Amino acid sequence: MTRRSVRGRLLRMACTLAVGGSAFQLSGCDPAVRSTLLEGLESTTSSLSTALISAFFLSLQDDAASSSDLTTT
Repeated sequence: MTRRSVRGRLLRMACTLAVGGSAFQLSGCDPAVRSTLLEGLESTTSSLSTALISAFFLSLQDDAASSSDLTTT
């Protein structure tokens, strides 16, 4: 078994607290503000994931194009 570093444990705990704290903060928020915030978060997450997936496939296409330019003698 590997032992996790202190930094990794602290980072994981900080992320957990931030996500959990956000959920508690949203519950006491004005419904209109909460709705706007969640819609913005949803669109941002969707755009980011689409961009990452597109970049991944573009990097694969570049690799395929450069390997097809190779010739044998």
